[in-house]
Amino acid sequence: MTTSTEAPESDSRADGHFLRRWRAAMAEEQCAVLPRGRVAVSCSAPLGKGGLGRHLQEILAALARGGQPTSCICGSNDAFRAPARRSLPGRPDLWSATIGPSRLPLPLPADLRALAFASEFDAHAARRLASADHLIAFNGQALTQFGVARREGYSSTALVSANSHMRRVIRQHERARSQYPLERSWTTRLLGRNLQEYARADVIYVASRYVRESFLEEGFPEHLLAQFPLTPDPRFDCARSRAGSDRFDVVYSGSLAVHKGVPLLIDAFRRLPYADMRLKLVGGWGTRGMRRFVESACAADSRITAGPGDPLPHLRGASLSVHPAYEDGFAYAPAEALACGVPVLVSEDTGMKDLIDAPRTGLILPTGDLEALTEAMQAAYRGEAFGVS
Repeated sequence: MTTSTEAPESDSRADGHFLRRWRAAMAEEQCAVLPRGRVAVSCSAPLGKGGLGRHLQEILAALARGGQPTSCICGSNDAFRAPARRSLPGRPDLWSATIGPSRLPLPLPADLRALAFASEFDAHAARRLASADHLIAFNGQALTQFGVARREGYSSTALVSANSHMRRVIRQHERARSQYPLERSWTTRLLGRNLQEYARADVIYVASRYVRESFLEEGFPEHLLAQFPLTPDPRFDCARSRAGSDRFDVVYSGSLAVHKGVPLLIDAFRRLPYADMRLKLVGGWGTRGMRRFVESACAADSRITAGPGDPLPHLRGASLSVHPAYEDGFAYAPAEALACGVPVLVSEDTGMKDLIDAPRTGLILPTGDLEALTEAMQAAYRGEAFGVS
């Protein structure tokens, strides 16, 4: 049975009309699950920037369509800046670590940096909550706000779970790191905050069946979970002309991180000997381990390029989009590729997999399986992977 997140069937993956109809249907479902009344929304990401910022943008757009009075606190507000050196509650030493006589601050590990940033934004947003009936905040950065909202008499507090249940996220990150021990996961110190937020939320918004199932596996009752479907930005539209190419361009877009499966993708690609294949990694790394791995791969194989930028121009000429994440609650990048008419390969742990009409528009592969990914990319290159289901 087709769920609300699944794209409707079409005779062609390049049918812009059915995509627009599907987006309109999803817009109605988004409005239907949001609360009525004055709503305060918070998110640490800049509005519209990255997956989290796009998620926030869709929530605000749905509230606007419903005529809801809305206030928003987000990372694009001038009042909030990521702290350079601050004390964590009860752990003043974390931000003030120093090295040698120069007293230069040591960079925090990824998990401590994520905790510090989430705590700082949560406190910042809690101080600025406007008078409202309902609060919608993102997981990992909502705990203090929930307390303030309760004291101020808000009718409800809702949590947006941008990924699967944090226990699953941690397991999947550890799985990725066991295969590629290149960087430390940002997740481990956020488990406690997330568990407290889950317990205090009146409703948890999930964007995919993958996320929903992770909460059900942890014993959450169905009535606490509300599906808020996500859609790629309308600028990703297969109705516009696509550029031709005499090469087979494979595109990955997003953060160049271990848990996104980027090292796995690079290793799979380098197994393929075809001179007219190219791998374009559109994004930036956040750790020295990933920087070294990617730079080494680019130096060893001139077919691989990496750098930040807008993925849309790359998708215009792409033959294939690959997103082999070890955990991704939705994953806008492959959804954007589908919207542009580009077939996709994704892992089983990718929330947007429900949008794929396999094998016609893409394939869903075992997570972390190098052989399966290599074979699927080779089949796509040979024209054997996609067809009528």
